[in-house]
Amino acid sequence: MKETYAVDVSPDLISAVTDAVVAEVTAWQSRPLEPLYPVVFFDALRVKIRDEAVVRSKAVYLALAVLPDGSRDILGIWIEQTEGAKFWMKVFTDLKTRGCQDILIAVTDGLKGMSEALAAVFPATTLQTCIVHLIRHSLAFGNWKERKHMAAALRPIYTAPSADVGSAALDDFERGPW
Repeated sequence: MKETYAVDVSPDLISAVTDAVVAEVTAWQSRPLEPLYPVVFFDALRVKIRDEAVVRSKAVYLALAVLPDGSRDILGIWIEQTEGAKFWMKVFTDLKTRGCQDILIAVTDGLKGMSEALAAVFPATTLQTCIVHLIRHSLAFGNWKERKHMAAALRPIYTAPSADVGSAALDDFERGPW
């Protein structure tokens, strides 16, 4: 608090505030979910977290739903040491246990084993690889100095309104200097 906000607070105050919100956070984490979500984004972020007086890098799993009216809802946040398909299966199972019966489209980063984990819990769900992750993966094949130009050249492919337009954009990309 002092570093970030220039405010001195005692450890007792931090404990009291934490204790006051624990019940509310626990209720949010276990709240019932809608039976159907049109689109849910699943991703994990690497975050430095202080754990027993040691700062460790942990995976923070996030499920973000897009509702039929276009609004968004965070379905849950989970923390684990590493990102992996086994833990994602636990996340999917938790969502199902809390009432989610179906997800029309799940957007993920293409993690190995993710499709099998998703199919085990939500077999009718269509799996879509996140466009941002696809672009990042594509950029890895180019020279570092060309990344900005490659990203600009890839944009018409990923934002094409139809397969024909996307195919033409891909042809243009293939003729690029890379």
